[in-house]
Amino acid sequence: MNKAFVFPGQGSQIVGMGKEFFDNYQIAKDVFNEVDDALGKKLSNIMFNGPQESLTQTENAQPAIMCASIAILKVLEKESGKSIEQLCKYVAGHSLGEYSALCASGALTLSDTAKLLKIRGESFAEAGKNSKGSMCALVGATIEQAEEIANKAKQNNEICQVANDNTVGQVVLSGNEKSIDQAIKIATEIGIKRAIKLQVSGAFHSELMKPAIENMEKALNNIKISTPKVPLISNFTAKESKNPQEIKDNLLKQITGRVRWRETMKLFEQNGITDIIEIGSGKVLSGMVAKTCPEIKSFSINSIESLKEFLIK
Repeated sequence: MNKAFVFPGQGSQIVGMGKEFFDNYQIAKDVFNEVDDALGKKLSNIMFNGPQESLTQTENAQPAIMCASIAILKVLEKESGKSIEQLCKYVAGHSLGEYSALCASGALTLSDTAKLLKIRGESFAEAGKNSKGSMCALVGATIEQAEEIANKAKQNNEICQVANDNTVGQVVLSGNEKSIDQAIKIATEIGIKRAIKLQVSGAFHSELMKPAIENMEKALNNIKISTPKVPLISNFTAKESKNPQEIKDNLLKQITGRVRWRETMKLFEQNGITDIIEIGSGKVLSGMVAKTCPEIKSFSINSIESLKEFLIK
């Protein structure tokens, strides 16, 4: 077993995602219907018909991205005749994708995952509205340079920290608006290739998201996390986890903590993974693999055509 399954995060949402699976496979249709029932609204209608502005709203985008990923996974299991534990050695997900990974591995039920992500989305949106934070991507920066820039950019005890260590040469900072503006200025001055302010509704994965923790803790206390059938690599630690309490604690720490995606891929490499398979909308995660672990092959399953291609590989 030398494959890892990874699940995308926010930003990968696009109108129409998952629709061909819904139209062609009853098992996928069941996933969309169960998520709609859990949320008490037709999220599938927003996913298939838009508008993009509604789909991009955090409380819609988070469960929608998960829903598309799980629908594709269920079809993959059906068409391959194999369960997830027969298909991969590890699962991981980028930010909200960690919830998709937990659902995929049987640690969370689909209904609970949808409800948790709706609450997570609403909590993030609320915290973002109140904090007036921002984020920026540093392209061509090492993690050490990004940390130094973040430390220098802090304005009057404000927040500026590494939010996503995505891949070699791509780090995202998060914090107060002024600090992020200052970080961009410093990065430009020291010759970082590009420093781009991101169009986001809050300073995700920073201390400014602290208000979201209380809501998520209540929500997580009301559901059961089971032992995953496949080990999860946690965003917060970039280490293997199968313990339900530890998984819950790390989901809460993830809200204000760094997404250690580069370290996650390095862990895959160290543990003999030869193929990373991204399941869900887009190709963002598989695009990151080549920069960090050029020896590992990557593949995206986001359409029936790509699913069939994967099955005959």
